Parts: sequence; C-alpha cells; structure tokens
Amino acid sequence: MIYATIVLLPLAGALIAGLFGRIIGDRPSEVITTALLIIAAALSWVTFVQVALGHETHTVTLFRWITSGELDTSWALKIDTLTAVMLVVVTTVSSLVHLYSIGYMHEDDSRPRFFAYLSLFTFAMLTLVTSNNLVQMFFGWEGVGLASYLLIGFWYKKPSANAAAIKAFVVNRVGDFGFALGIFGLFFVFNTVNLDALFAAVPTAVGKTFVFAGYELDILTTLSLLLFMGAMGKSAQFLLHTWLPDAMEGPTPVSALIHAATMVTAGVFMVARLSPIFELAPEALKFVTLIGAITAFFAATVGLVQNDIKRVVAYSTCSQLGYMFVACGIGAYGVAIFHLFTHAFFKALLFLGSGSVIHAMHHEQDMRMMGGLRKKIPWTFAAMLIGTLAITGVGIPHLTGFAGFYSKDAIIEGAYAAQTPNNYAFWLLVVGALMTSFYSWRLIFMTFYGKTRADHHTYDHAHESPWTMMLPLAVLSAGAIFAGVVFSGYFIGHHENEFWGAALFRSETNHILHEMHDVPGWVPYSSLIAMLVGFGIAWVYYIGAPWLPAATARAFKPLYLFLLNKWYFDELYNLIFVRPAFAIGRLLWKGGDGAIIDGAIDGTAAGVGRVTERVVRLQTGYLYHYAFAMLLGVAALMTWLTYNGLFAGVFK
Repeated sequence: MIYATIVLLPLAGALIAGLFGRIIGDRPSEVITTALLIIAAALSWVTFVQVALGHETHTVTLFRWITSGELDTSWALKIDTLTAVMLVVVTTVSSLVHLYSIGYMHEDDSRPRFFAYLSLFTFAMLTLVTSNNLVQMFFGWEGVGLASYLLIGFWYKKPSANAAAIKAFVVNRVGDFGFALGIFGLFFVFNTVNLDALFAAVPTAVGKTFVFAGYELDILTTLSLLLFMGAMGKSAQFLLHTWLPDAMEGPTPVSALIHAATMVTAGVFMVARLSPIFELAPEALKFVTLIGAITAFFAATVGLVQNDIKRVVAYSTCSQLGYMFVACGIGAYGVAIFHLFTHAFFKALLFLGSGSVIHAMHHEQDMRMMGGLRKKIPWTFAAMLIGTLAITGVGIPHLTGFAGFYSKDAIIEGAYAAQTPNNYAFWLLVVGALMTSFYSWRLIFMTFYGKTRADHHTYDHAHESPWTMMLPLAVLSAGAIFAGVVFSGYFIGHHENEFWGAALFRSETNHILHEMHDVPGWVPYSSLIAMLVGFGIAWVYYIGAPWLPAATARAFKPLYLFLLNKWYFDELYNLIFVRPAFAIGRLLWKGGDGAIIDGAIDGTAAGVGRVTERVVRLQTGYLYHYAFAMLLGVAALMTWLTYNGLFAGVFK
C-alpha cells in the first residue's frame, strides 16, 4: 500500500541508522536514510496527484490499536487533500534536508545518530498528518516533540544546546497539557475520538453549556480553546513562543526541518483538520485570530534587531505562523494551508541558505561579522535572494509574483474582509509585512553587501558549499518561485471547492473566500507598499547610510533593548515561574526531604545504632558474665513483681 509505505519508510531508515549505524558506517547510514526519504517524497507527489488533483478520499485501516471500555481506536490513515498536501510538504523538505545534511554534517562523528533522529522526526510527523483519530494524532504530536528534543540537543556536550532542548520540551508540555485535556473532553462528551464519528456528532453540542467553578461555559468553545492551547505550544504562538529561537542551538538542517515545514506547522494543520469543531465555536476562532495577529506583529518586531542569522529566520517563522493562524481564525482554512505550503519552500530555502553562509564562514553566525559575501558565494546569495523575494511577497497584484505574494497577500486580504474590531488583524499584518521586508533585506545587506567585517583568514577562505548542499537550495528556489503561481488556483482560486472537497469544513455563514475577493481596490496594494517601504528603509540603513543603525540604537536605547531582549519574556517567565519552581524544589529537598524525612530516619537509625553499640559490648564470651547478667535480670524481675503486689496472693 502506497500510503503505509510513505509513513513507514522513514521509520525503517531511523531503525537502520539508529540500531546498525555503527556497524554499517557513516556513509551507508546517510545514503540509506536519504534514499528512503527521496522514495517517500516521490510517492507523496504521486499521492498528491491521485488524491488532491484526482479528488479521491481513502481511509486505510492498518490494525486494531487500543480497545478499553468505550474507547476503540485503530491505527488508520486518513487520506484526503489535506493529508496529501502535508505528505508532499513533509517528505519533500525532509528529503532535501537529509541530502543537505550529508554535506553540512560531514565533519561530525555522530552522523548515524543524527540521520536516525531526522528520520524518526519525519516518521512522527507523517503519523500526525495521516491520523484518523485523536489518539493517533497525539502519538505523532508527542513523537515530534521527542524527536525535536533529541535534535535540538544533538550536540549534547554544549550546555546551551541541552538547555535549549529542555526549554523546548517543557514549554511544549504546557501546550500539550491543554491539547490532552481537549481530547479527554471530546471523548467525555461524544464517546469517540475517531475523526469522522466526531465530526458527525459535534453539531449536537452547539449551544450546550456546562458549569465549572460556578461559571456556565460553552462546551465547544471550551474544548476548542483547549485544543488550540496545544497549537500555541507546538507552533510557538505568543506566550508559548519562547522555545523557538533557542532551538537554533541544534544543527542548521534541524532548524530547516523543524521550523520550516514540519513541527511548527503541526498546530496549523491540527486547527485545519479539526475545522468542523472550530467552525462551530466562533468565540474560539476570535481568540485564534487575536493570538495569530499579535504573534505576527510581536515576532516581527523582535526580528528587526537580531544579529544571529538563524535567529532572524526563526523569528520570521514565528511571525509567518501568526499569519497562518489569522487565516484559520477568520475561517479561511484553505488560505492558511496554502501559506503553509508556500512557506515550507521559501523558509526551508532561507534556513538552508543560512547554513550555507555559516558553512562558508567557518560556523560564524553573527551577521555583524559578515558582509561582502555575494562574490564569494554567488549561488548561495542567489538562493537567499530568491527566498527573500518570496517571503517579502514581491509581485504585481492581479499579475504574478513569488510564492509568498500569493499566499501571504491572500491572508491580508482575508483579514480585511473579516472586519475584526477596528480591523486590528489587517493592520497588524500589514505592519508585520513592512517589518518582515525590513529585517529580510537587512539580513541580505548585512551578509552579502558592503565591506567584509570578518577577519581576513575567514573571508579569504570562504567558498561555496558542496553539491549535496547546493542541490536542495536549487530545488527549494524553484518552489519559492513557482509554488504560488502554479497552485494558487487550486488552493484558493476557482477550483478551491473542488480541490479541498470534504477535507476542510466551512459553515453556511462562512463566506470569507468570496468576501476577500471583493475588498476595496487599495487593499491588495497595501502589502506591496509595506514591502517597498521596508525595503527602502533597510537600504537607507545598511547601504545608503550605514552609520544610522548605531545612531538609532543610541537614540532609542530603551526600545532597542526591549526588542533585543525579546520583550523580556524570558526574564519575566524566569521571575514568575522558574525561580519560584526552584525555590519550592529547594524547600522540599532541603527542608522536607533532607531535614524532616532524612532527619527523622537518620536520627532514629543513629539512636538505635548507639544503643546497639552499647549492648554489643556486653557480648564478652565469658560464661560467668552471662550467669551474672541472668542473676541480675531475675533479681530485677522479682523486685518489679514484688513492688507491683503481684505476689500478694501467693504469700497471703
């Protein structure tokens, strides 16, 4: 079966490299895992043509899985257009990351372990996107969490890598707790976790409430918010975003795999997959829109001042995920998945392009130590330029443009059509587009233009990456250029209803796709103007007047430090959560466990030990000593009995 093969090939690669990597060696481990992923990617494109373009839907049951009381789930694959799109995205990017890693990780002495982790991650993500029930989805959900922990902390000898891996794992557990509660709640209310049965039963709960802590709450709104809490953690949305930039401690291919097309998009996929639930909870969708808009704005502001090339791209990812959730919140689920689709190409391109820069600069990641590289690594420069043109949405309205032009602009138009209070979603996204353009071109100018700021040895020895790294950049560049113009008609155009079929749900009152095409004529040009303004400011600051950045930072030092320190969320969480947790831990450890529990046990044992030590001294081995001790004992016993009058009746 083609669908099961796609899912299981990465697992086979993970097992081969993980269990037998030391036996077969580094190169066979790389080749085998990469070849299996390329095969899976090819089969995924075949599936995309058959399912998405051929309008087929399948449910493939592999085996019975969990049966306990009313819970009866099978391991089954739900194959529809949404699944087909995600299969293409995940396997294509993962196979390119595998190939890229052969060149990028060639000096590492733990390559079999690295490729095993990559393949394991891909298997978990494929399990998530093909799941036919929420328990299976949660298995894949936690699987990508585990694999991301292993990949972020791959260089486990670095304390910063270990800290970043733990941070990612812990923050995601906060979101996953809400997701688990949402699944429990759905099973409690509807007695099923199978998606088709669940979607059929959900309308019966519309308008129904329950009482909690004295408050009357809407059932579907509460369950949707709990489910979205999981999406906030996995997709690094505002308040649960702090793990994402620190995840840059992992190798650069990990950043491309986790932050471009797989783990961080799981939350967007989940909301789209569960659209029959969210669509019937309008208040929850308003919250999704709010969080998405705030995240798009917040992450863009932080990206303005970052100096680590990978962190700039990471905050860009966080911001673009906000765009996707705005699309989900206004009911334009297909537009959200379209941006997820195009974003996978140009964001993976930017991450892998950044890795090529880092490789050329002997692992230097600070853009302040770069400059003038476009002549040294022209092909990497061309790839990064294409990625920048795509993410900034370069294009001419009603004509053509790069991939981001089609998907991101569609979200902005939809945000205007949704008419949120004071049109806050639209304006935050437009301002976010301006800032996206600024920090994206800032990256290009600081890295590739001007005089080099690197030391002469590093700059003189900078060279283009090997073909195993450049070929994935070429493929992703093609996607960043053509993914929008080729597929926009299917995802959000005239063939949209036929393309998606029953994979996505919209209520009868949801007319957002029609309304977004009727926005005022200036709206489609708003993002174009924002992009041009951002480009112009970046050119002035880093090409025209390169003294301006330092002067601006000095003039607005409090604001600059506020953005440079990421709105002080890490410090705030450290004060509110981390320090009290450590204080409670020390209290329970030193006071409870040490002083009370250990003190009582050790004190009792010490007292008994001292008594025992004195008693042992009586064991001399001389018979007359024992006879004397027995005599003393009899005398003491007789004295006690006499004193208590126990012999009174005997001598009466």
